[in-house]
Amino acid sequence: MTDSPRIHRLPEQLINQIAAGEVVERPASVVKELMENSLDAGADRVEVDLQAGGKRLIRVRDNGHGMRPDELRLALARHATSKIGSLSDLERVASLGFRGEALPSIASVSRLVLASRARGDDHAWLVESDGRGEDNELRPSPLPEGTSVEVHDLFFNTPGRRKFLRTDRTEFGHVQELIRRLALSRFDFSLQLRHNDRVVTQVHAGGDDDAAEQRLACILGREFVEQSLQLDMESAGLRLRGWLAQPTFSRGQPDLQYIYVNGRMVRDRMAAHAIRRAFHDVLFKDRYPAYVLYLEVDPGQVDVNVHPAKSEVRFRDGRLIYDFLVRSVRRALEAVRPEGAAAAPARRPQPSSSTPPPVRAPSQAGLGFPVEEARALYGDRYPDPAVAIVDPPGGLDRPASATARAHPPPLPDPAASDAPPLGYAVAQIHGVYIVAQNASGMVLVDMHAAHERIVYERMKAALATDGIPSQPLLVPVSLAVSPREADLAEEHMAHFRDVGLELDRVGPETLLVRQVPVLLSDAEVPPLVRDVLSDLVAQAGTGRLQEALHHVLGTMACHGSVRANRRLSIAEMNALLRDMEATPNSGQCNHGRPTWTQLDLAAMDRLFLRGQ
Repeated sequence: MTDSPRIHRLPEQLINQIAAGEVVERPASVVKELMENSLDAGADRVEVDLQAGGKRLIRVRDNGHGMRPDELRLALARHATSKIGSLSDLERVASLGFRGEALPSIASVSRLVLASRARGDDHAWLVESDGRGEDNELRPSPLPEGTSVEVHDLFFNTPGRRKFLRTDRTEFGHVQELIRRLALSRFDFSLQLRHNDRVVTQVHAGGDDDAAEQRLACILGREFVEQSLQLDMESAGLRLRGWLAQPTFSRGQPDLQYIYVNGRMVRDRMAAHAIRRAFHDVLFKDRYPAYVLYLEVDPGQVDVNVHPAKSEVRFRDGRLIYDFLVRSVRRALEAVRPEGAAAAPARRPQPSSSTPPPVRAPSQAGLGFPVEEARALYGDRYPDPAVAIVDPPGGLDRPASATARAHPPPLPDPAASDAPPLGYAVAQIHGVYIVAQNASGMVLVDMHAAHERIVYERMKAALATDGIPSQPLLVPVSLAVSPREADLAEEHMAHFRDVGLELDRVGPETLLVRQVPVLLSDAEVPPLVRDVLSDLVAQAGTGRLQEALHHVLGTMACHGSVRANRRLSIAEMNALLRDMEATPNSGQCNHGRPTWTQLDLAAMDRLFLRGQ
């Protein structure tokens, strides 16, 4: 029987290599630690050079305040830092780095050369580490003010770690993503990335919105900037600012999601979930939002000391942060209104009037809704008798008179200063699309999708205030269901009443529908109830009743919106356009599909080669 191993103290070099396993995963980890040190040192210019994806060489140079000779050796010792000095400092960390582990950990698994010149010193000093914990003597160096760190042959002395590194291309890809994230963390420093002596990325410092958007375009693409809206919101000591891409710019994967907490890049599941929840009724299925957001919190309310790589944080009051993110993002999305000059819903929304001046529109045969429904929805928008919604003599399908076709009222001037953003309706195509003319050119609207959003937002607003108004059916509708469906309907009877439906169970497999929402009075009752029952059952298990009810309202709005192949009058089309301009999230239907698009005159000229 062998003796059990005795407790003993580990060698300093082995301690550093174990620490390196927590801090240094791959070349990108080294670049992160070194760049954060540069930014903490006040640098406004950082240069990164790589060879072989960073496996052979990583060099990071900056023009920060530098280190004096007595600090150089200390910088390679564990738990040596200039960024904290007491527990109170640790509880309110404002710098990116603070642990004092990065440089000694990196030096233990590479051949490291550290050179630095403090501001005001005559020359720089240099120290080398050979990966064995033995540092060479200091010697002078011709470096300008700032610091340079060279990391040669990463993991050369830990072959077990080196074999897990991927190809040069893969490792360089990780560095590129890290550089993108750091470059977006702040805009007051310039950055250059070279790989194998070739400049790959170069961005310049800038302090205004134009410079920031130029950097965004360089890193994330011009389309992201063009399709995003800026937000800046404060509440309860919290601030959220940045760029939020419109739902129509959604992605198939979460690859354009950048969030920073007090300037620190983090990957926080709670924050990501809050933002996705704010998008839940404007985003297409299985799509992800895109954003670059900066959350500012009192440093004492966030713990950054929860992960060795400092990539995660913990909030003292997570519920407050979650609710603030959901509310701020949702408000920003709801503030978007159509603007006439935009090729898509505008990046910087300006709410437009919901009651434009009366206009005379050309007459068009046929009505999209029964007359009373049309009046209930839109009658108050056009008080002028000349454009009031009326039932044409002879029924809905009677064509317009020859006089009306020969002498239609003139189309209002879409370029007038008081013209609405979406302009004025001209025609309806295939019973599906509305064509309108505005100051910029032609607007094309999916009438079903647009009306679906309008009905949905009205029902949401009603649910949040006095409840959704309902009206009794003249003759209750009997609905045959399965015993399980009947049981579930009876169980969720109160939830049905919340959304304006009154049901009674009158048999083992029979439901009686007595009331329906006023806005859906012309919808087909059986499929409406079946779909609502299905949705409510599926969503009730999530534990988020409000979100479940909103999902149900989306289904109901789909049943109550204008159907394809229903003919609308010009007055109805214009009323729909005005409602879109006044409705939150009107750029997308409840399923995240776009409701309208614009083709400006320049684009139409290009289509027909005019001026070429």
